[in-house]
Amino acid sequence: MCIRDRYQRRVHGILNFWMKALSMFKGAKALNPSVIARCFSVPGADEPSFIDQTNAFCNEAGDHLLETQPHVVTKDLLEVIKAPKTVIKFNMPIRRDNGTLEVIEAYRAQHSYHRVPCKGGIRYSHDVDQQEVEALSSLMTFKCACNDIPFGGAKGGVKVNPKKYSVNELERITRRYALEISKKGFLGASIDVPAPDMGTGGREMSWIKDTYSYIFGQNDVNAAACITGKPLHQGGIDGRPEATGLGVFFGVRELFTIPEFCSQYKTTVGLKGKTVIIQGYGNVGSWAHKFFQEEGSKVTGIIEHNSGVFNAEGLDQADLLAYWTKHHSFAGYTGGQVFGADSMEIMYKECDILIPAAIEKSVNKGNMEKFQCKVMAEAANGPTTFAAHKYLVGKGVGVIPDLLINAGGVIVSYFEWLKGLEHVRLGRLTKGYERKSKKDLAKLAGISGPKIDELEGPSEKNIVYTALEEIMKTSCREVFNYSVKYKVNLRVAAYAQTIAKIAQTYKEAGISVQLALNQNKIHS
Repeated sequence: MCIRDRYQRRVHGILNFWMKALSMFKGAKALNPSVIARCFSVPGADEPSFIDQTNAFCNEAGDHLLETQPHVVTKDLLEVIKAPKTVIKFNMPIRRDNGTLEVIEAYRAQHSYHRVPCKGGIRYSHDVDQQEVEALSSLMTFKCACNDIPFGGAKGGVKVNPKKYSVNELERITRRYALEISKKGFLGASIDVPAPDMGTGGREMSWIKDTYSYIFGQNDVNAAACITGKPLHQGGIDGRPEATGLGVFFGVRELFTIPEFCSQYKTTVGLKGKTVIIQGYGNVGSWAHKFFQEEGSKVTGIIEHNSGVFNAEGLDQADLLAYWTKHHSFAGYTGGQVFGADSMEIMYKECDILIPAAIEKSVNKGNMEKFQCKVMAEAANGPTTFAAHKYLVGKGVGVIPDLLINAGGVIVSYFEWLKGLEHVRLGRLTKGYERKSKKDLAKLAGISGPKIDELEGPSEKNIVYTALEEIMKTSCREVFNYSVKYKVNLRVAAYAQTIAKIAQTYKEAGISVQLALNQNKIHS
């Protein structure tokens, strides 16, 4: 009997015991074994926790560095790099619309102070817990370092299902959360800068900005830069909504220009004609669909939690997104073969590129043998478990890791943070000058005609897109070149480079101040 079977039998026995005990009082029936089966249908439920998976990937890269480049990092420094620096859990009393009070759990984790401020999203989910925010905060540290974004990692969570609360209740929850993390030193443009995540968006970021600015704005001219992902009118940046999906596209496109990459993973150069399957059709997946389609790829499959759709000839993004937005389901869609509860079967169809853009651990021991993709681009955070990654790499699949490929959101958040500190829209001071310079250059070159009048300086979106493209191209090239040089997979390469960068920061800046501060806290 395998470990999983023994574990299921043990859980079944314990739950049956308590259900039988309760039946003495409530007439309840013994627990049906099918309930146990559903308990184990959660992706990766029988594998290590999210934080343990993240640490396993980090340890693998650390062992590689200790073996091949022992001067880069020591074993004890590696432990310092991995450990979350500060984690808080608190309870918030919230008054519901019906007048009752409810206590809600909330978290904020700051993983690293090697760069400040800390940076990471806030998710609203009934399943959020401490290990999840710790894992996501550590992943954010590595993601920022991998792409040379000067932030430490952070993550926040509020244990609610936002669909079960009114807008007024969500506003009260959000403003209370902003107050709590503010007074605990977990919010501020130079301290900790949150952003949207699962279950949150520009609306919640506006509420947090407004709450923080109202309290601290009179003493902090940069108060509005305390958070990113805001609507454009509230100090946001043009290009932020599509940033993660666009970053995934830029990164994959760059790797597919490298002949050695394409040869290694048995594909051809370029994205034109490549088949793509996307799991998750939210903000990331839908934008990725748009950009891959515009490049000439065929997006053949889309998977969501309640349905999916497949068309070997390709799915039209505008048409499909309009249908999904209206119905929140693909049921009844006529542009392809519709799947219901079995929509995950689409993920296992043959394709050139698979993009998991939904939840963590969706690629796990239970389904790892079913995948037929040549390249997997992790648009979600932690979609592949350690065991599944090892299997897929051994099978010859090119797994482009999350800390490299889905960094578009935090990269453009960095641009928004800079915009908040500078108090001016990107390109506003130079757009007119660049327009005039182009026209003057055209005249010097003897070029004339009505087209000259159409020359313009860059818009904010132009600057965001080109800067994001440059960062993603550079990072992907660096990681691939490292993987070739040391003959390791892309994830080990990304983590190894990241650890080396963080270790170098500690070596140059030192950690004695942090240790001294901690020592003072102990003695105080």
